[in-house]
Amino acid sequence: MKLFSRIEGEGTPLLILHGFMGMSDNWRTLGTQYVADGFQIHLIDLRNHGRSFHSDEFNYGVMVQDLVDYCQEHNLEKVNIIGHSMGGKIAMLFAASYPEKMNKLIVADIGPKYYKQHHQDILAGLNAVDFTIKPDRNQVDDIVKAYIPDFGTRQFLMKNLYWVEPGQLDFRFNLAVFNKEIEHIGDALPEEAVFEKPTLFIRGGNSNYIKDEDLGTIKRHFPNSTIETIPNVGHWVHAENPKLFYELSSTFLRE
Repeated sequence: MKLFSRIEGEGTPLLILHGFMGMSDNWRTLGTQYVADGFQIHLIDLRNHGRSFHSDEFNYGVMVQDLVDYCQEHNLEKVNIIGHSMGGKIAMLFAASYPEKMNKLIVADIGPKYYKQHHQDILAGLNAVDFTIKPDRNQVDDIVKAYIPDFGTRQFLMKNLYWVEPGQLDFRFNLAVFNKEIEHIGDALPEEAVFEKPTLFIRGGNSNYIKDEDLGTIKRHFPNSTIETIPNVGHWVHAENPKLFYELSSTFLRE
């Protein structure tokens, strides 16, 4: 089964991997800037997300294999990858497993460590929506708001709503599998995984995903890495300050 992607531009391939419950559309604006830098961008919908296929298998091993298959299908011998959150975990494992396929790696606000499950409220809100009664977008938002008061998070999730047919909404992502396999999202990078090529970690100054005490672990897995902090932003570093995120990432990729 093939991953859905949007491909733009010419030049060195740059794969962009969204986070959990995200989709390739989240990166379209930044993507056009990388095209202007001379990259061929591949905005990818990961399995169980966006317009890509749904599957009962959902873990980092199978998602790395999806990327291997994707590169083979599109004749990509060497790539750069930007991965945010869950997409960053996939990117790290891919890079450590297939360093010969990599040029440079950028990881946005996630580390190689294990993360305790923390999506309970989000899942509860999404599961509370009963699409059989054919709610409209406002009604879905009202239901989810009771569990997820933060407007930005809700707006991010509501981008996944689509019309299956006139009058019938649903989520694009595979919520049933997320409910079942959610623990895998926090999985750590294997102890032996090491990637020695240039790597940039970009963390949010207000985010707690990469703490100062995690820097030693990052250096152990990624000895040729640098870490930049974007001040006054949270976990969605690329969305909250796209200008600085672009400047940091573009400079790194073009060095």
